[in-house]
Amino acid sequence: MKLSSLLERLEYTCIQGSTDREVTTVVYDSRKVQEDSLFICIRGAVADGHKFIPDVVAKGAKTLVVEEEVQAPEDVTVILVKDTRYAMAFISAAYFGYPAESLKTIGITGTKGKTTTTYMVKSILENAGYKVGLIGTIEAIIGEKVIPAANTTPESFVIQQYFREMVDAGCDCVVMEVSSQGLMLHRTQGFVFDYGIFTNIEPDHIGPNEHRDFDHYLSCKSMLLKQCRVGIVNRDDEHFDRIIEGHTCELETYGFSPEADLRAEDAKLVGGKGYLGISYHLRGLMDFQVEIDIPGKFSIYNSLTAIAICRHFRVSEENIIKALKVAKVKGRIEMVKVSDDFTLMIDYAHNAMALESLLTTLREYQPHRLVCLFGCGGNRSRLRRYEMGEVSGRLADLTIITSDNPRNEEPQAIIDDIKVGMAKTDGKYVEIPDRKEAISYAIHHGEPGDIIILAGKGHEDYQEIKGKKYPMDERVLIADILAGR
Repeated sequence: MKLSSLLERLEYTCIQGSTDREVTTVVYDSRKVQEDSLFICIRGAVADGHKFIPDVVAKGAKTLVVEEEVQAPEDVTVILVKDTRYAMAFISAAYFGYPAESLKTIGITGTKGKTTTTYMVKSILENAGYKVGLIGTIEAIIGEKVIPAANTTPESFVIQQYFREMVDAGCDCVVMEVSSQGLMLHRTQGFVFDYGIFTNIEPDHIGPNEHRDFDHYLSCKSMLLKQCRVGIVNRDDEHFDRIIEGHTCELETYGFSPEADLRAEDAKLVGGKGYLGISYHLRGLMDFQVEIDIPGKFSIYNSLTAIAICRHFRVSEENIIKALKVAKVKGRIEMVKVSDDFTLMIDYAHNAMALESLLTTLREYQPHRLVCLFGCGGNRSRLRRYEMGEVSGRLADLTIITSDNPRNEEPQAIIDDIKVGMAKTDGKYVEIPDRKEAISYAIHHGEPGDIIILAGKGHEDYQEIKGKKYPMDERVLIADILAGR
């Protein structure tokens, strides 16, 4: 492919050589360089691509994309750009033939609700006959192909590669989670989303390796509303005015607010044998009754988001209602039927904020007992353990403290830290380090009307111990326990 074609939508300066040359591959990992590769020098958290120039030139790279002046042999073309990450997004889009232009693209950002909403949208659109690709925290789905995820939002090159594969597989749309990191690092540049969704924002991901403060976090998230044609925003979020500041898209809103374009009214908790849900009446741009088999007010927000998107795809009310009823997300308030007497669910809540939100929601269903089983990850903040112990001790009737991913720590040491937080409350607890034994205890001691939550692992199907990942899927553990294995 001609270098000039790869650079056609980019501002750049050719400081050495010619753009009239062929490029075989586009690479940002020095280990993958081949003869006549274009190498993009990315400054990462660990390494700076500019330092690998002698190495990649020796391997045959004939084009370098840099953001500082560098030394290179005369036969190498050097392209100077302001930001190599930004440039990589446009070069990647060109390299794969601008696949986003053949797809309807839907990007979802927010502190909570991204994962659930992407699967709800996928469910509704597929129910209506669309072929939908997905990129998210758990996995990327391209036709029958499922690729486990390393990041919520992959590098721009990988996004464009997935888009190309989706087009080739016959997909007509893609729904993807867009993280604040992904926006900050320009991973979603190189195309414009048809629909950009902002679910909510709360202080999160703030620290030395992510965002310096809440203002920076919010400004990165709201970049999505400058990278989409139609923006769909939660009208109830207390930061709504700041979220939409400087937006360049058409704007629609959803929520409980009378000012929202799509509104939920008359919300009611519903429950049956072994399941919990919620119902409400949808008003505004559409008007019908909705019921979902996922509990809690946040389920209303997730479903409103999904409906707001699918409205643009001319999906019928009947299809929306039917698809919402069956939409399920692995490890996100995932109900697993074990008894008609009590409800058991699996959820990814693995920090105090998520656990508090979940337990508070489940309390509204007035269970006989709220039983919370969880552990905490090793080689992570000890503060998280104290906080989760305190939250569970305060909100659950019984806490079952167990192991999560101990990594290189001793499970008992982690449990002891959780108990420090528990000690600040009057909460009852038992400690059972082996997670399968702990789940078995929860099931065999379940009482009529209980809600039992297995928190922390969610969609994960492994347990990490001493640097090794062992297979461990809670759904499999539950099946084994019920079968007496």
